[in-house]
Amino acid sequence: MNFIKTVNTRFGEEYYTLRHPSGLKIMICPKEGFHSTYAVIGTHFGSINSTFIHNGATVKVPDGTAHYLEHKLFESEEGDAFSRYARTGASANAYTTFDVTCYLFSCTERFKESLEILFDLMQSPYFTPETVAKEQGIIGQEIKMYADNPDWKVNMNLLQAMYQKHPINTDIAGTVESIAEITPEILYECYHSYYNLNNMILCIAGDVDPEEVLEVADAKLRRDEPVQTESVFPEEPYEVGQTYIEQTLPVAVPSFALGFKERAGKEFASTKEMLCTSILLEAFAGESSALYRRLLDEKMINSSFGSEYWEGCGYRAVFFGGESKMPLEVAEIIKEAVRELHQNGIAQEEFEIAKRCVYGRIARSFDSTFSIASTMINDEFTGRDSLNASEQIAAITLEDVNRRLRDQLDPDNCCLSVIKGIEAADEQSEGAD
Repeated sequence: MNFIKTVNTRFGEEYYTLRHPSGLKIMICPKEGFHSTYAVIGTHFGSINSTFIHNGATVKVPDGTAHYLEHKLFESEEGDAFSRYARTGASANAYTTFDVTCYLFSCTERFKESLEILFDLMQSPYFTPETVAKEQGIIGQEIKMYADNPDWKVNMNLLQAMYQKHPINTDIAGTVESIAEITPEILYECYHSYYNLNNMILCIAGDVDPEEVLEVADAKLRRDEPVQTESVFPEEPYEVGQTYIEQTLPVAVPSFALGFKERAGKEFASTKEMLCTSILLEAFAGESSALYRRLLDEKMINSSFGSEYWEGCGYRAVFFGGESKMPLEVAEIIKEAVRELHQNGIAQEEFEIAKRCVYGRIARSFDSTFSIASTMINDEFTGRDSLNASEQIAAITLEDVNRRLRDQLDPDNCCLSVIKGIEAADEQSEGAD
């Protein structure tokens, strides 16, 4: 059983890939001389996968189940995995997104022992009525905490307003009411549907020997028979559900998120499409762009302003956001700039500058074991090849980026989300009187 070796010739990076007999796909990027090692294992099960077909039956689970399962998997009959990690000196964590759940650790020593713990917690689910009920209070507090977080709420409110049917319009952690419906049986159903090693990926970056990883995998991983699980999503209209949504929270400066909804199918954007989008957004709203300089010079935004592309199965959207005392005015300026962009396209000089900026970010990412491993696992889930994006970006032309623009940034299909401060809301109320 041998690893397949590939090389990124531009940066001299080596990658080793193997499908282990257990079913697990393993990817390793050795970084000789690096101080820390980062490992992440994940499954394509996130908050939007709340309806799925498993063993021929359609299953509908409560909102927040994927996040709840993430919390509970750290427990076993032998105790808490965090306690075991503490003894090896590793820093461990986990996260649930709309699309995936991942478990990770970083360490500077005793790597093999930490990897053994990671494999153990993936294969030893332990859910009882008592332990599941105990977690409801902990996650309930987390839900309430995020409900008061303006950075989180401005984006979640935007998704709620933009998407009419797709489950991305629901908070990743669910609600206090929805998590109260979660039972051990539901968690086991989700675990056996999605936490099959044939559907999971392990990515490691750091000063490690691939053969050492294989030795631990051979000793710890049991063979999983493949399972077929299909996530089910409702058909989402192209049009946004609402064009404006606002909420009042105790913030010193209002924050906003302006989202442009895009047509989306089951497929993720290709590597080339993602690179074109990155260049497009850098040229249009990056720190060297005319739009950014204008908004900053006129003190309509601050350094928190930025753009982001959100995409997954059934959803795609571009977000612009940050803090602003004039969010409505900023949104109108961005939409007008978008109209001009569609009319004139990206200029050659702006394209060249943006392309160099994106290339620079790619080059710098190879200096971080976190970035390398995170990129590897994201690429496996999306079917992209960002680790070789440095090769592809050289071939991208201005025509490619302007062609991509035609599918993005529809100024007539966007939504603005605003988080207002209490004082601003009171002033607006007084003005209405």
